[in-house]
Amino acid sequence: MAEVAFEQVSKVYGDGTRAVSDFDCTIADGEFMVLVGPSGCGKTTALRMVAGLEEITHGAVRIGERVVNHVPSRDRDIAMVFQSYALYPHLSVRENIAFGLKVKHIDKAEIRRRVENAARVLDLTAFLDRKPRALSGGQRQRVAMGRAIVREPAAFLMDEPLSNLDAKLRVQMRAEIARLQQELGVTTLYVTHDQVEAMTMGDRVAVMRKGELQQVAPPQELYDHPVNLFVAGFIGSPAMNLLHARLERADGGLAVRTGGQTLSLPDQVLTARPALEAWVGRDLVIGIRPEDVHDAALVTDAPDGRRMTGQLELREALGSEVMVHLSVDAAPADVDEVRELAADVGITALEDGHGTATLVGRFSPRSRVQTGERVEAVVDTELMHFFDPDSGLGIYDSPNGGGTT
Repeated sequence: MAEVAFEQVSKVYGDGTRAVSDFDCTIADGEFMVLVGPSGCGKTTALRMVAGLEEITHGAVRIGERVVNHVPSRDRDIAMVFQSYALYPHLSVRENIAFGLKVKHIDKAEIRRRVENAARVLDLTAFLDRKPRALSGGQRQRVAMGRAIVREPAAFLMDEPLSNLDAKLRVQMRAEIARLQQELGVTTLYVTHDQVEAMTMGDRVAVMRKGELQQVAPPQELYDHPVNLFVAGFIGSPAMNLLHARLERADGGLAVRTGGQTLSLPDQVLTARPALEAWVGRDLVIGIRPEDVHDAALVTDAPDGRRMTGQLELREALGSEVMVHLSVDAAPADVDEVRELAADVGITALEDGHGTATLVGRFSPRSRVQTGERVEAVVDTELMHFFDPDSGLGIYDSPNGGGTT
């Protein structure tokens, strides 16, 4: 095992394209670190620089005590698991797993021990004599994992290893990889576009955007205290609702007004985020998580100042919850970060041109709202997030009201 460190690493291609800029991050010995971000953000390039598959333009990559910038990939003591399984079709499972050890001329008895141990851990013992074509997608991915495990490397590098699997297998393999990493205790750098994978697997998650590191934190910290609009909008499924609003004084307290909707803020919001005091009378962006939006018909004691009304455009009954999409009289947050996030999921317009925004909520399965109805929702305003619309930074506790964490 070994620590893996990026020290102000940059990658600039010959045509001037900057794929990674001043990337500074350390993966602790035995840690499971996930790199996540939209397509083209530089996460795979960062991984490939650790693997020795991309040259480093500036900075240094360190594995353990060694700077490996100019060390050949084969001598870096790492093992990679790719998006494609990269199995040899003419070799058996046993031979595929053992291949890298044979190339290194490891003793036959040691190869047998390592292969059988990996097969036991990955539940592949019954398939050792089969060819890859006789295996399911999940089994093939386990073979690829086994080939990495037997090398007993200092670090695992995984590049979107589950992207070729169907939804059910992805969930199963997420759990298996996380369990396996904990059992082996090997330093792991895992790249994915899927933020659900990132949140469920990583000890810490590093969010990237346009080649730059945005925030590195444990999953729950990313969710509860996003450093900026981009992280807030990227982490969470469904995504956080982001609206333009103005912070105002109202009835001795604070409120936010967005379009024709006004939401009162309890005193604890200002206590938790004293920097908001400097934003009174100014425009900002508010963030509302879908789970903080409830069916008002089921919340009998909610004050009027925490209600929003809209037309129910889409109702998705999921059994344990009802996902609702309300068209509300509010102002969408039409800023660069939000447009970029929308484009990443194939949305080209943030509003319909009539001053409305979509508010997504997670309602209780007891909710009886129907598509086309006028629906009243209650918002947990004490859990609302606030951002500087110009810098995109979260507004937390800076005395000058700037966006900071």
